[in-house]
Amino acid sequence: MAALWAAPGNPGIAEHAECVALDAKDHAAVAEFCRAHTIDLVVIGPEAPLVDGLADSLRAAGIAVFGPSAAAARLEGSKGFTKDLCARAGIPTAGYVRASSREEARAALERFQAPFVLKADGLAAGKGVVIAETLAEAEGALAEMFGGQFGTAGSGVVIEEFMAGEEASFFALTDGETIVPLGSAQDHKRVGEGDTGPNTGGMGAYSPAPVLTPELEARVLREIVAPTVRALADAGTPYSGVLYAGLMLTAEGPKLIEYNARFGDPECQVLTMRFEGDLAGLLLACAEGGLADAPAPRFALATALTVVLAARGYPGAPKAGGEIDLGAAEAEGAKVFHAGTRRDGDALVASGGRVLNVTALGPSVTEAQAAAYRAVDAIDFPDGFCRRDIGQKEIAREAARERE
Repeated sequence: MAALWAAPGNPGIAEHAECVALDAKDHAAVAEFCRAHTIDLVVIGPEAPLVDGLADSLRAAGIAVFGPSAAAARLEGSKGFTKDLCARAGIPTAGYVRASSREEARAALERFQAPFVLKADGLAAGKGVVIAETLAEAEGALAEMFGGQFGTAGSGVVIEEFMAGEEASFFALTDGETIVPLGSAQDHKRVGEGDTGPNTGGMGAYSPAPVLTPELEARVLREIVAPTVRALADAGTPYSGVLYAGLMLTAEGPKLIEYNARFGDPECQVLTMRFEGDLAGLLLACAEGGLADAPAPRFALATALTVVLAARGYPGAPKAGGEIDLGAAEAEGAKVFHAGTRRDGDALVASGGRVLNVTALGPSVTEAQAAAYRAVDAIDFPDGFCRRDIGQKEIAREAARERE
């Protein structure tokens, strides 16, 4: 009989798994738990344990792991590392300069034109990117980054040229040799409607992303993903896991914005809602180097759309402890994924910035969005908020096609 454990888990996954209190930084304790419970596969979800080398420690203990080594996870752990790899491998991306001090970064600004794209080099929970409209804004952002706003993530900064276009995300599985396309999504990073306000870890997404056509997906695989996998293999640090390419669809073609070394949130929700088949079996095949012999992933033709309910104050200082009543949300045909929730006695309360992902399927983005917002409106969360325009660009395109 199959069993599932989640560490640390939350009240949502507790309906499907046994939640255990494990510190992902204590590699020995995690490995011992896996040995004691005869764990066949560990799926490492967040980026921090990957960058910290948890996958390496578990593999050294003889445990199958879905997720890259620390050396390969630098694709997400250091934006500068990825930009340098792109430069060496000829992968299309924005021009850039790396800076390790505020003075060096301020001098580098002279090479660029507004708007200025500034990125904290390390992990910053999706919030370490600033698009400054003026030189004064850019200098202020640099002062905050080097002043510790993002902790050690801001000890180095990448300054990039601004790329115009529409963003999309492409996902692929790889065991270091075989690459299997996994689909597309479109995320909404800004906290405010109309793509305004500061960047977040994501306020909603939908999958597939029609703007990423089959022809463009083939280019992304050929020009961006495959050269990345080859470069890491050639360096002796093969990548195993899911490779999430954040893309800008420019007039010159798709260009890489950045990589994530894991499924991502909220993209994971919309991908898994559409997935049909044995996901655990596919991830195990990837972990064991058998991706070439695994059945091809299958996805429903429907669109999945997710809306993030966040706590007031996010992405700054979110309000914790607000009570949540899910009501009849899932009766509306949606699935409510928990992110920042916990139990306080019998009450469900917020414990993080992004609290819930309300996800629904539909034959189009328009219908999936309507279903997702019906479920959102069935939830009572006075301290929460959401964007009301997730998927709106594609809905406008759908409406235009209807009129043709």
